Amino acid sequence: MEAAQKEEISVEDEAVDKSIFRDCSKIAFYRRQKQNLSKKSIYQVLVDSVTTSEDGTRFKIINEATKVPLLAEVYGIEGNIFRLKINEETPLKPRYEVPDVLTSKPGIIRLNSCSGDTGNLVLTAGKGDLKCHITANPFKVDLVSEEDTVLSINSQSQLYFEHLQIRHKQRAAKENEKDASIDTSQQQENQENLGLWEEKCGNFVDVKANGPTSIGLDFSLHGFEHLYGIPQHAESHQLKNNTGDGDAYRLYNLDVYGYKIHDKMGIYGSIPYLLAHKLGRTIGIFWLNASETLVEINTEPAVEYSQTQMGSVAAKQKVRSRTHVHWMSESGIIDVFLLTGPTPSDIFKQYSHLTGAQAMPPLFSLGYHQCRWNYEDEQDVKAVDAGFDEHDIPYDVMWLDIEHTEGKRYFTWDKERFPNPKRMQELLRSKGRKLVVISDPHIKIDPDYSVYAKAKEQGFFVRSREGGDFEGVCWPGLSSYLDFTNPKVREWYSSLFAFPAYQGSTDILFIWNDMNEPSVFRGPEQTMQKDAVHHGNWEHRELHNIYGFYQQMATAEGLIKRSKGKERPFVLTRSFFAGSQKYGAVWTGDNVAEWSYLKISIPMLLTLSIAGISFCGADVGGFVGNPETELLVRWYQTGAYQPFFRGHATMNTKRREPWLFGKEHTQLIREAIRERYALLPYWYSLFYQAHVTSQPVMRPLWIEFPDELETFGIEDEYMLGSALLVHPVTEPKVTTVDVFLPGSNEVWYDLKTFAHWEGGCTVKIPVALDTIPVFQRGGTIVPVKTTVGKSTGWMADSPYGLRVALCTKASAMGELYLDDGHSFQYLHQKQFLHRKFSFCSSVLINSSANQRGHYPSRCVVDKILVLGLRKEPSSVTTHLSDGKDQPVAFTYCTRTSTLHLDKLSLHIGTDWEVHFK
Repeated sequence: MEAAQKEEISVEDEAVDKSIFRDCSKIAFYRRQKQNLSKKSIYQVLVDSVTTSEDGTRFKIINEATKVPLLAEVYGIEGNIFRLKINEETPLKPRYEVPDVLTSKPGIIRLNSCSGDTGNLVLTAGKGDLKCHITANPFKVDLVSEEDTVLSINSQSQLYFEHLQIRHKQRAAKENEKDASIDTSQQQENQENLGLWEEKCGNFVDVKANGPTSIGLDFSLHGFEHLYGIPQHAESHQLKNNTGDGDAYRLYNLDVYGYKIHDKMGIYGSIPYLLAHKLGRTIGIFWLNASETLVEINTEPAVEYSQTQMGSVAAKQKVRSRTHVHWMSESGIIDVFLLTGPTPSDIFKQYSHLTGAQAMPPLFSLGYHQCRWNYEDEQDVKAVDAGFDEHDIPYDVMWLDIEHTEGKRYFTWDKERFPNPKRMQELLRSKGRKLVVISDPHIKIDPDYSVYAKAKEQGFFVRSREGGDFEGVCWPGLSSYLDFTNPKVREWYSSLFAFPAYQGSTDILFIWNDMNEPSVFRGPEQTMQKDAVHHGNWEHRELHNIYGFYQQMATAEGLIKRSKGKERPFVLTRSFFAGSQKYGAVWTGDNVAEWSYLKISIPMLLTLSIAGISFCGADVGGFVGNPETELLVRWYQTGAYQPFFRGHATMNTKRREPWLFGKEHTQLIREAIRERYALLPYWYSLFYQAHVTSQPVMRPLWIEFPDELETFGIEDEYMLGSALLVHPVTEPKVTTVDVFLPGSNEVWYDLKTFAHWEGGCTVKIPVALDTIPVFQRGGTIVPVKTTVGKSTGWMADSPYGLRVALCTKASAMGELYLDDGHSFQYLHQKQFLHRKFSFCSSVLINSSANQRGHYPSRCVVDKILVLGLRKEPSSVTTHLSDGKDQPVAFTYCTRTSTLHLDKLSLHIGTDWEVHFK
């Protein structure tokens, strides 16, 4: 191991050193905006500049102090979305506008305009009830629904826009100031403090070629007190007030090893998108900007006060709550989308209309993944693989970290440790398993390394501001960084995954993109200097938060090209941006083996989920440190009910394969993993819903119960789809947990005991170490697998079961989505089955949910469990599509009101009925 690596690993052995990272008070553009906004600089619309066309409404706004005009554009977009763009009218050169995130050019609908009062403009979009009121002086935008103001823009006069400048003018101005009475040395100190042309970060000096270019804008959300989103932070699901303490939410992708929890500092990814919810309405704000961004939130709660009228008569008036959101970005333009709902479901569709839906994952990736930094060699991989079989624990994917390569050179293999990687992969293939290997964005500087030599020759690296290749230290030592913002670089990088290029790879090898914030060990805040230069001569500051997004995009495209467009990719990324859901999965990075990190994983994943990234997870057991056995068991139980399920640990931890903690604990972990595999049909169906209807897989309670105020702040339990409520145990040595069961008209069934409760209350559930409280919602039908094999590949033809949970009206609904689990045939050839299950009037029906799909499944339903059947039926018969009726033996339990049907043979892909008399 090289000296640089030893140095960095010794640093990583300790908890996060926050002195490496900046808080708001040390960020120059934040200080400038706070200082200048205190002066209340006012913008106004130049009324005679307003024009409206098919492409939108445009007008100029001008700052009363600077007199420099900005150009504002308002668009209506299909699906109840408004877009506001504000840019310099005549910038010295183009300002950065984020490309490639929007799925296509949004469909613009004509805004009809009419003049309101003097100085006002009213815009309406199509058939919606929303109107856009633009006030000229001072400039303000209100979104109004049925005369009720939902959202206001710039009502706090925090619009801020730093215009591009030529530096020599600033120098001349400083020369002219020499004769002024102001102390020039003090003035220079103030200039440096504001970071106009240069800014210090530790030992680094950020030279700003374009000078100060920051932007900002405020939004007032009327009647809203509950806000969510803007991942990624190790924080609560509900966003907290932070105005006035300099503790803004920071969106700046950083490699923060063992990150601090309950902190608003930026970590690995950034999605500048938040949702606000209140009774009767959900809205979203998508701030399309890839530079460093800060978000301040301030809620003014509802108040009542008395107003004296007609002498002694006092009338009570209520001022409803408002939440102010102040966005500030270091550079770029103001480009914001207002998603107007009105329901949570509408919001998810509107956001995916802009940024894309969750990619349909291959089925194997929903199984369990086993990872470690690092499995030592082929023999180690073989032994761990055999250990899962010996202990009857299913798993799907073996992972290899950086040590599998030849000296941290990606796309290579260590010839001593992994002399025959194809043989190793064939062993995994024989059991229906896969391999994932790592590929980071830094490339070791080594002229004999073909990847480096070719990238160097073609000019594919990020450049320094001096013009040479940017060089920084990461795992291989001195490295250069591929410029994934360049389409030619992405195309070339994609070609590296082709089998002839990537020697030793096979079609069961998939990819993990790590360190792609990008991580630079000796850089400012352990990342790339902001004055580094990318394709198109854009500075890194403009696009920092989108760098990892581009690597995942290139990797996913490479895996698809490798299969000639036939196979779905699997790519896990640590760094991400809005739209990353189109390319694969995300995890929460270098967490710690402590109870508090298990607990915080739930709100972190809920926040990712509502921001479009359904395929997300946290390292089971904690990446850093050695979990106590009880914590490890609880983490497996929790991870089994989270979308991405991977055990992972850093290199200096004790080995923690699931069978190393004694027979009793091995059994508990086995049960958790096997329950995950039993539920795979439900998981896969949920991901299909996320793919086609944009509804998140893992959901906070308020999504499913948007009219129940009690659910708005809950983050220790969640829904999987609409059918299952999960309340993980996240504290040691507890014997009971309090579970809130929402919905006053709902009934909930404990899936362990089959006990049932009415909703709208909190119940105390006893828990032993073998218990994770999971409840099925009455009125739902959940498909499961009744037998579990070594891997998903071994379970393709294994039978299904149906868990039918009846509501108070003795009915239930559910669905199953099924395809080959790996190809794009579901999309191109309609090779899929989409089945609908319904229970009504004592008849369970299996019918087609989509007649266009066809898939030759041999699977049958062999078991049915009915929960909440109030009396024992006299007979149960099956009615097949060929008209044949067949009596069925059953078992009924009076104590639990459950009915079991076994030894059925009902084909999953054909219509049939089960009659209960």
